[in-house]
Amino acid sequence: MKERRRKPRRLRGADDAALQRMGRAVIELEAAAVAALGERIGDDFVRACRFMLGCQGRIVVLGMGKSGHIGGKIAATLASTGSPAFFVHPGEASHGDLGMITPEDVVIAISNSGETGEIVTIIPLLRRLGVPLIAMTGRRDSTLGREADVCLDVSVAQEACPLGLAPTASTTATLAMGDALAIALLEARGFTAEDFARSHPGGSLGRRLLLHVADIMHRDDEIPRVARGATLSQAVMEITRKRLGFTTVVEEDGRLAGVFTDGDLRRLLENPPDLNATPIDAVMTTAATTLEPGMLAAEALQLMESRRINAFPVVDESGRVVGAVNLHDLLRAGVL
Repeated sequence: MKERRRKPRRLRGADDAALQRMGRAVIELEAAAVAALGERIGDDFVRACRFMLGCQGRIVVLGMGKSGHIGGKIAATLASTGSPAFFVHPGEASHGDLGMITPEDVVIAISNSGETGEIVTIIPLLRRLGVPLIAMTGRRDSTLGREADVCLDVSVAQEACPLGLAPTASTTATLAMGDALAIALLEARGFTAEDFARSHPGGSLGRRLLLHVADIMHRDDEIPRVARGATLSQAVMEITRKRLGFTTVVEEDGRLAGVFTDGDLRRLLENPPDLNATPIDAVMTTAATTLEPGMLAAEALQLMESRRINAFPVVDESGRVVGAVNLHDLLRAGVL
C-alpha cells in the first residue's frame, strides 16, 4: 500500500505570512541582542580572559536549565580551541561533583537572573576554594553578579518569545559572549589550525590538516618504476601491473629521471612507435612535478587540481623515489 504523506496542520490565525513575519522578527531581535554585546567588550572582558589565560587547571562552566545547555556548548568550544574546560551541573555539584573543581581552576557561572538557587548555594564553597569566579548574567546587581570576581553583562532588552518567558535572545547573547571569550583566548594562545585538528582527528578537518603524503603513499614494490634505458613496452607493462596510471623512470641510484603516464601513451598512439625498440628515455617527461613525504595530503590534492594531474611520484631530499600517490589514494583517505 502506498504510504500517504501527512500534511502539516493549519492552525487558525497562523497563516504562512504570519509564520514568516514571526520568524524574521525573532532573527532580527536576537541579532540586535548580539550586536549590543559589542559595546560591553571592555575591561571586564579583558579581566575574564586574563583569569582564563592564567588558569593552571581547567575552566569549569556551571549553568542550570537552558543556561546549562549553553554552558555545555561554551565548555566544548573552549576545550576544542586550546583552553581545557568541562561542564559541571550545579545541582550535582552540591551532591559530590564539587570535588571536580580544584583551587587551580577558573569557574564560569551562567545565570540570566543571577539568583539561580543551585549556583548561589555553591558560591561560598567556591570562595573557600579560592577559585576565580566569572559571572555571565543579565543582572549585574544580582547575588552572582556581586559575588563574582568578574561580571560579564549578557542582558537583553527583551526575549524573542512573545510571552517573555522562554529563554531565547538571552541564551543567544550568552552563547555569543562565550564564543567571544573562546576566540579571544585562541588568538592569545597562538592556537593554530593544526592544533585545532589534533582535537578533531576523526573529522574531515583532522584528516585534511594532519594526514601527510607519507601516510597514504605506495611504497617499495608498490611503486611503479623502470630503469633508464628500459623499452617503452616495459614501461607500459609496469603501468599495467601497478595500476597507478603512470610509472617513474629512475637512475641507477634511485633518483628520479622522469615519468611516463597512460596519458602520454594515448598521445603516442596517434603515431604508434615501436614499443619494443623505443627507449623510455625518448618519450618520458623529465620535468616532472613531485611530492615530498612530509607534505600535507591536502596540499597534494591542491597540486593535483591546479596541475590537472592525477598521480605524482614522491621523492626524498636527494631526489630518490620513495613513494607514489594518485587521486584514488586521497579519496580513500577521506581528504576530499
